[in-house]
Amino acid sequence: MRVLLAVLGFAGALQAQVQELSSAQRQALKDLKPNLVVAQHGQDPAAVRAVVAESVRIFGDQAGLPEVKDVYRAPVAGAPLFTADRVAEAFGPYADHIDKVRWWKAGLDPSKLNHALRETATVTRACLAVARAEPKLAARLLPIARECGDFMLWAQSEAGTGVIPFPALRDGSGRSFEVSERYLAGLEKSGQLTSVVRKGWVSADPMEDGGLQFDNGLGGCALLELFAVTKIQRYLDGALKAADWAASAPVVPNWNYNSFSLQLLAQAYEATREERYLVAARRKFLIGVQPGQLVDGPRVGRWADAHNARPAYHYIMVRALASLVAVLPKDDVERPALLACLRLALRARNPEFTSKGIMNIDSSIEALVAVERLPATVRTELGPCDVTEALDVLERYAAYGVMKGKPSAGPEACALLLERAARRAK
Repeated sequence: MRVLLAVLGFAGALQAQVQELSSAQRQALKDLKPNLVVAQHGQDPAAVRAVVAESVRIFGDQAGLPEVKDVYRAPVAGAPLFTADRVAEAFGPYADHIDKVRWWKAGLDPSKLNHALRETATVTRACLAVARAEPKLAARLLPIARECGDFMLWAQSEAGTGVIPFPALRDGSGRSFEVSERYLAGLEKSGQLTSVVRKGWVSADPMEDGGLQFDNGLGGCALLELFAVTKIQRYLDGALKAADWAASAPVVPNWNYNSFSLQLLAQAYEATREERYLVAARRKFLIGVQPGQLVDGPRVGRWADAHNARPAYHYIMVRALASLVAVLPKDDVERPALLACLRLALRARNPEFTSKGIMNIDSSIEALVAVERLPATVRTELGPCDVTEALDVLERYAAYGVMKGKPSAGPEACALLLERAARRAK
């Protein structure tokens, strides 16, 4: 997301190691990957766990180390939290920037669009959160949220498969487009490119890479939230089309990709109480997110592979787990395992915010706000997880950045913190 992602200078030390595997380990993991795909396609949790256990054995003492070193920003000691009476002032620079960019226009050529729809999802949720925190801003922000929602619906209709799609831009800039370029190049090499690109949008995933779950999940959740505020039926209809696509999407070896669908399906169930969404969400959890987590050892609670051991992806999965915990019935047979998974994930990373510093901003804020908003009974079941302590560190850091005119959090993360401040004032 390129909306006001200015970052304060780094401080603190590189205190974490990076995963370094031998060529023999890398080859063994490569040889094992097809077994994981087969187990996931068979929707067999025990088989998936068995394959992952073998991968953890291969990782050895490297399990849970990230692919790049964690960088810790020093907390801003003594900085104030946001206050409810300054929501408009704090979000003003974000709102002005959003007003200025507003690239989301139906009819544009997606093959020339260097923006992913995760951006419109983020803007939607940011506008809605701030409008809740300060109702006087609703007249300005709700029309922007609706613009973003209508753009996502237009793109979904153009793609034609129910997915909230990704632009088929070649040689785009930014991390998401680097990943997309490799995927599109693979489709082109296999002769499948023209069959999955419709009206300039990537609308299907024959290679089962899983990357389409990212924007589809975030976009679908944003549409559900937009429906909850506006009660306009087309937003719910679009969200459920995205959820149906997510339910049918195969689980893939990249755990965080699956978590985007898990979150959307859990929230679709919350909105509709249609059992099929809960069934699909539970399945994504059992074979697509939970098995990759370390349950013992020095990095217990992290995900074992180097990519998903990174803090951003760790908290993306925490956010999804919180969505499922919020709706899974108390007598569900999988609920203890879900609570244990979330508990381990929170305890694995949250203490670092006070002991080491800030290793991630946006994903951690979004996830921890979701956890903090769980019912008190659920928070009691989770036990001490340093949620409030970590969020306070993050909020003080974000508030200080806003005060200095150098915002350190993205618009959605900042908006959620401002809404948190409004809740404190009630």
